[in-house]
Amino acid sequence: MQVQAIYRHARISAFKAREVTREIQGLPVAAALDILAFTPKKAAGLIQKTLKSAVANAENNNNLKPETLVVKEAVVGEGATIKRFRPRARGSAGPIRKRTAHIRITLTDEIPIPEPRKRSTGKKNTTRKPRATKPAPAPAPAAAEAAAPAAAETQA
Repeated sequence: MQVQAIYRHARISAFKAREVTREIQGLPVAAALDILAFTPKKAAGLIQKTLKSAVANAENNNNLKPETLVVKEAVVGEGATIKRFRPRARGSAGPIRKRTAHIRITLTDEIPIPEPRKRSTGKKNTTRKPRATKPAPAPAPAAAEAAAPAAAETQA
């Protein structure tokens, strides 16, 4: 079953909020909330609020357990832009665009929660063979000896 929550007209640029939503897609709800709690961006707080609302919708309206929920998609679309003007030199005006965004988070319990990967113990794999080293090329003695006496004769 799918459950969603929408935060409309969030006072942040959609471009800035998309950066955070990419991090939580496909994660279990608990992991997504942990990531959002430690992300130092304004968008993280707004997305966390929306995610908690979606979890509450799942619990209260559909009787789903939060442990089984996975973030199926987290989408940020552009909202209405509030337009203001700032006075500039010689009677002109400069535009100011205050952008908004619509944050939509969809949760599902149909996707199985992936198990966390095991971390390595830090030991190196010692079963590999050592690399073969190339032998250094031997200098050509005949050419070097032939060039040396010829150079000595011309100087004399």
